[in-house]
Amino acid sequence: QVQLVESGGGLVQAGGSLRLSCAASGRTFSSSYAMGWFRQAPGKEREFVAVINWSGDRTYYADSVKGRFTISRDNVKNTVYLQMNSVKPEDLAVYYCAAGRTYGSLPRGSSGYNYWGQGTQVTVSS
Repeated sequence: QVQLVESGGGLVQAGGSLRLSCAASGRTFSSSYAMGWFRQAPGKEREFVAVINWSGDRTYYADSVKGRFTISRDNVKNTVYLQMNSVKPEDLAVYYCAAGRTYGSLPRGSSGYNYWGQGTQVTVSS
């Protein structure tokens, strides 16, 4: 079992920056896990944001955040980060961290992940 706890959400002004963190724990957490971020805006379905492999040398982003958001991970701390720059009003959502036992692949769909955090709210003021 893997537990994921997000933090770092809050209110940010449009054009500003915010960094989300996701701390992972559990006996089964290992190098076979990719880590992803998803988000769900009010009235919309959950959507993929970014994913990173275990070693951190492969990433993939949704077109809507490419060039503005950066996903990274610290395997010593078992933590994955989402650096959000040039935040836009449409980035307002609950952001979820996810862990998938993918053995190297980088899934973009929710079904590719086994564990989810409880979510952290990001609110954007214009």
